[in-house]
Amino acid sequence: MIEVVRKRFGLLGRNIHYSFSKGYFTDKFNSENFEGCTYENFDIPEITAFPEIIKNTPNLKGLNVTIPYKETVIPFLDKLSKKAELIGAVNTIKITKKGKLKGYNTDYYGFKKSLEPLLQPHHKKALILGTGGASKGVAYALDELGILYTFVSREAKENAIEYNRINATTFDNYQIIINSTPVGTSPNIDAFPSIPYEYFTEKHIAFDLIYNPEETQFLKNAKARGARIKNGLDMLIFQAEKAWAVWNK
Repeated sequence: MIEVVRKRFGLLGRNIHYSFSKGYFTDKFNSENFEGCTYENFDIPEITAFPEIIKNTPNLKGLNVTIPYKETVIPFLDKLSKKAELIGAVNTIKITKKGKLKGYNTDYYGFKKSLEPLLQPHHKKALILGTGGASKGVAYALDELGILYTFVSREAKENAIEYNRINATTFDNYQIIINSTPVGTSPNIDAFPSIPYEYFTEKHIAFDLIYNPEETQFLKNAKARGARIKNGLDMLIFQAEKAWAVWNK
């Protein structure tokens, strides 16, 4: 007898064959006996292909959203949660019973839960490397934690400093350095953000949203100077479970 798929979920992104989400949710559905639930990758070259996925995927109940569509997907949605609206980026979409698309951000929750146990009283300010969709969830979480932050960008921007302005004084003032860019992701594991790693100390936290490889060159460089390091795996698990709760509420 052919099993009828009752609930379909998936990941929206570009070049996502490496994705954590498909394996994670497939294992979850199998181990927790969510019969009839499947998870698949929707790998599209441009966000303009998104409506076709919605149109041609029956029983689709929810999506995760990854690079590079966390911001560009927003105009295609019917509604945003209050927090997703404030953050300006979406990484979770719920398809309602009426077929409406509602966007949420669970990245900020995953990042906050992952960073919080590392924090000590001297961790007052953070540098966020990158200004894309992932950085927005990070910034919102830091706001909730009462940590001041500054964005770092390759180009001059109104609310960000450029990489070439980071120096010893910067590291004195900022005790948490967060890589929210894809630089260093497998297969480009030798790449790393261009910052002066020699100024890391044991008082610094280096946090990389990347989880593959487990220890990026960014983290290795910071670790060599004594910094406490953390990759993005726990963040991903926390945000994935939050997404599952959103889809089922």
